[in-house]
Amino acid sequence: FDDKFTKLSTMKRLQSLLFIFFLTPSFIWANVVEIAGYQFVAPDDWKQSEPTSPMRKAQFDLTSEDGKTAQLVFFYFGPSGGGGVRANIDRWMKQFKDMQDQDIKEEIVNEVKVTYARATGTFLSGSPFGPKTPKPGHSLLGSIVEGRQGSIFLKLVGHTKTVKAYDQSVIEMIKQTLGK
Repeated sequence: FDDKFTKLSTMKRLQSLLFIFFLTPSFIWANVVEIAGYQFVAPDDWKQSEPTSPMRKAQFDLTSEDGKTAQLVFFYFGPSGGGGVRANIDRWMKQFKDMQDQDIKEEIVNEVKVTYARATGTFLSGSPFGPKTPKPGHSLLGSIVEGRQGSIFLKLVGHTKTVKAYDQSVIEMIKQTLGK
């Protein structure tokens, strides 16, 4: 009798787990990035990957329909870290040569200042003090969220077509995070 009861009990638990797994909304397993008191929820189809450096808090590898790639990286350096908004934008812009397009825009989203910087041209890929690899036909959407616990930096860089395919989704994610 005890054997039958144990098997039945185990079977019921397994059925309950499967029921919960298949009927629980997908947002529970969504790509959530928690930084400085904010929860950024990326679309389910974005591929989150392991950060490639300790400076990165999270990163996503994004691919457009034609197979071209871009990467979205989240940086956070603490309440007073990371330098100012202008210094970061200047550094990001210096990562491009043969620039064909550049735009900087600020907005207030639910009382939080967000600065967006866009650039298109040849991206000079590489570590800050190392050799650079020129990558023509690349773009940037840099976003700086001046949050309550310090600035959060989001940097989307990759093939121009891919960056343009994802840039509005990144902006929408920021706005949803900030409650607008």
